Amino acid sequence: MSEQFQNLFFVGIGGAGMAPLAEIMLVRGAKVSGSDQKLNAKTTLLAAHGATIYAGHDASYLPRDTQLLIYSSAVVPENPERQRAAELGIEQIKRGELLARLARCYRRAVAISGSHGKSSVSAMIAHILVHTGQNPGFLIGGAVKDAPSAAVGENDDLFVMEVDESDGTHALITPYLGVVPNVEDDHSWSVGGEAQLFENFKKFAFQSERLIYYAGTHSDELFADHPDAVRLEYPPHGFFGDKWYGFQAWNAYLAIKAAELLGIDSVSAEHALESFAGVERRMSLRYNSEKLVIVEDYAHHPTELASSIGTLRLSYPTHHLRVVFQPHRYARLQKYLTGFGGELAKADSAIVTPVFAAWCEKGAIDGGDLAFASGEHVRYLDATWERIAKAALDYRGERPLLLAIIGAGDIDQIFNYL
Repeated sequence: MSEQFQNLFFVGIGGAGMAPLAEIMLVRGAKVSGSDQKLNAKTTLLAAHGATIYAGHDASYLPRDTQLLIYSSAVVPENPERQRAAELGIEQIKRGELLARLARCYRRAVAISGSHGKSSVSAMIAHILVHTGQNPGFLIGGAVKDAPSAAVGENDDLFVMEVDESDGTHALITPYLGVVPNVEDDHSWSVGGEAQLFENFKKFAFQSERLIYYAGTHSDELFADHPDAVRLEYPPHGFFGDKWYGFQAWNAYLAIKAAELLGIDSVSAEHALESFAGVERRMSLRYNSEKLVIVEDYAHHPTELASSIGTLRLSYPTHHLRVVFQPHRYARLQKYLTGFGGELAKADSAIVTPVFAAWCEKGAIDGGDLAFASGEHVRYLDATWERIAKAALDYRGERPLLLAIIGAGDIDQIFNYL
C-alpha cells in the first residue's frame, strides 16, 4: 500500500465488507478511524485493535489529517463526513477501489467474482491455502464459521478476496487468478443496465492473468477468447458423497480446481476442505431434532432460491419443507417477481415477509405481491419477528418439519424467537 495513504477514514466501517478491510489496513500499519450508524461486534474488535470508532455520522468525526475516505455503497454523497471531506479536498473512494489498491501489494492476488457463491468459494480457497501451509492474506465478505474473515498473510504472496459486481468495482481488479462461479443478470439496475454488467465481468476476466470459471450461457460468451482460462462443467450430484450437496458441492469443486492452479494438489485440497465449517447464513444448520430441522440460507435471487430449495429437498426428502423468505431490495423483487414466485411454489408451505429495502426506500410491489404470485400455500405476514417465528413453527403435519429461513437482509433476527 502506498505510503501516502496511511490516515484512513471509513464511512460505514461496521459493514460486512468494510470492517475486515479496515482490519487489514490496521495490521498493515495505517491509522484507521471510521463511523457507522450502528456499532456492532466488528466495530468493537476494530476499536480493540486501535481504530477510532464513532457512533452515527457527523462532520466533526473526520480528522483533518485524513488522506483517504472510504465509503460503502450504502453511503450517499450527502453524508456529513463525505461532505466535509469534499470541503477539505480529501480523496473519496468506494470500498472496492481500496481493495483493488490493496490487491496490488500482493504477487498473486486471487479474486472471486460472480453472481452467486462468492463468499463460500472465497472462504473455501482461503481455507485450503491456510491448511496447506501457504499463509495467505484473505478478505471474505461473509462471517466464516470458526475462522477469521480477514488476514494480512505473511509474505505478500497470496491474497484471496471476494470482489463485488454490484457496484462494478470488480472491474478495477487485476488479479493473478480470476475465479467466476457464474454470471447472471443481478444488480444490473445499479451499474447502468445488463450490457454494462456483462461488460464489467468481461473486463474483470481479461484483466485476470489466469481465469477459471463454470460453463454457462453468459460466461461462455464473455470469456471464450481468454488466453489462459480453465472452463469447468458442474460436477454431478453425489460427487463428494455425504460431505457436500447441491450448490455447495459446486463451490467446493471450483475451490479445489482453483487451488490446483495455485500449486496445491487436488488430494491435499480436498483433504483440507474436510475441516471447512462453512460461511454463516449459507445453508447453516440451526436446529436438528427428530421432528424439527431449522436451516438458514442467504439466497436472495431466484437462481439461488432454486438451488437452496433443491439442496434442501435432496438433503431432507421425507420432511415437509416450509420456507420463510424475506425479499431483498424492491428493484430485485420487481424484476424477478415471477421467478421468485415459481421457486416458492416448490415448497410445501411458505411465509413471505416484508421486503428488506437496503438503501432503497420503497418500491412498486411488495411481499404481498410475491405471496400472491406463489400460490395458495404461500402467505404474506407483515408482523414482528416474534409473530413470524410463532407462525413458522405452527405445524401439525405428520411428516417432520424442515423450516428454512432464507434471505440476505435482517431476517436472521427471527432466531431471537425461534
